[in-house]
Amino acid sequence: MSNRNIGIKDVAVAAGVSVTTVSHVLNEVSYARISPGTRDKVRTAAEELGYGPNRLAQALRTQRTGMLGLVSEDIATTPHAGRIILGADEAAKARGYNLMIINTSGSASLESRQADVEALLERRVDGILYATMYHRNVELPANLRSVPSVLVDSAAIGGNITAVIPDEEGGARAAVGALLAAGHTRIGFLNNTDDVPATRQRLQAFRATLTQAGLDGDAAPVESEVSEVQGGYEAARRILDREDRPTGLFCYNDRMAMGAYRAAAELGLSIPGDLSVVGFDDQELIAANLHPGLTTVALPHYEMGVWATEHLIDAVEGKTDLTLMALHPTILSCPLVRRDSITAPRQ
Repeated sequence: MSNRNIGIKDVAVAAGVSVTTVSHVLNEVSYARISPGTRDKVRTAAEELGYGPNRLAQALRTQRTGMLGLVSEDIATTPHAGRIILGADEAAKARGYNLMIINTSGSASLESRQADVEALLERRVDGILYATMYHRNVELPANLRSVPSVLVDSAAIGGNITAVIPDEEGGARAAVGALLAAGHTRIGFLNNTDDVPATRQRLQAFRATLTQAGLDGDAAPVESEVSEVQGGYEAARRILDREDRPTGLFCYNDRMAMGAYRAAAELGLSIPGDLSVVGFDDQELIAANLHPGLTTVALPHYEMGVWATEHLIDAVEGKTDLTLMALHPTILSCPLVRRDSITAPRQ
């Protein structure tokens, strides 16, 4: 076999490891948990087989640079962005690609976001991932379509482009279902005020799940506020001051649930003894550190980053056609993360 035909799979077989491990070693992925012995074994196998990908030659042959661009909104202030980036970066490196990241603002003008995309195009990226800070419909820069592109946590306004989004309705059904399974029949919802898909879809799922359980979903109490701690507190105070106070609360996100904990404490209600609470987002700094720990729904940020990157690379390499996937966004599940904030209601 000539060196020209040696591939990464040959190195993996010779070293007795996976292709991903070979990619991580040869691309010097710092976070990969690979022992020094295994790294030496991979490098030795690659050297003996004469495998050493020449990036310049590869780019000339395939007209690809091995670089992907990622436009991410508000990286520094959005807790979810890191998980999307981590998933995208790991998936890219496993396929021999590198990720170039540009931070933009969620409130940036269309012209500003177009300039961000242009900066990536000038560096000849093979494809672009466009990630928003929360699930919403977004107007896209026209130049995004210059190369294969995939949206993460968003869908395009006025045009089809491949996208991956979380299952907002499924997550809400899981949250309300956990309260129903514990025996709660008086359940309230603290909802967001922003006009975004999650606001509408979680409310719809909340009411539908109660109705399917034989309760009056349309009559169930709903209070809406800004989806922050203070908003959750204010909405919870209103809903808990009712004569027919709910014994269970579904909160739009973990920050609102944190506000609900404060409202419950002020009213002398224990969680979960007097009030069971379930959130949404699984923000570790909040959900795992509240007392008691908050049962919540996890958004698949890491998984969306991986999915988008793998399909983007497949499109770059001609293995798939993104236009066939663009009619409907791909929806990834939002699993329930059980902690200690739900129990049976007091009799």
